Amino acid sequence: MFARLLVLFTVVPVLELYVLVESGRQIGVAATVALVLFTGIAGAALARAQGFELWYRLRQQLAQGQPPTEELLDGAFILLGGLLLLTPGFITDLLGFALLIPPARYWVKRYSRSWLERHVKAGDIRIYRR
Repeated sequence: MFARLLVLFTVVPVLELYVLVESGRQIGVAATVALVLFTGIAGAALARAQGFELWYRLRQQLAQGQPPTEELLDGAFILLGGLLLLTPGFITDLLGFALLIPPARYWVKRYSRSWLERHVKAGDIRIYRR
């Protein structure tokens, strides 16, 4: 677990800095800053739109008396996608947009669900109900 956190908090920011510096060299500093700001604004708008759509679907599921399992998983990924888009950098923006676009999010959800099921069955993750 420590190694994963080390990679997350050291390697990813270094890669982001490298990509930003190279982008600044290739297209210029002003264009790079403008692109980072644009992706942040566009991402916030997309996350907001996806969030409102999700809220509507969540209310429908609850009104029909069905558990909103897919909607809750979508909500977690939309929130994570929005947070990634607020983080300056192109790598995190790419991941954030992937979580906000429904067809891409479908594949991430599918993988996450199978990963979670595998770890629950193996006993690595325990779910307690009261």
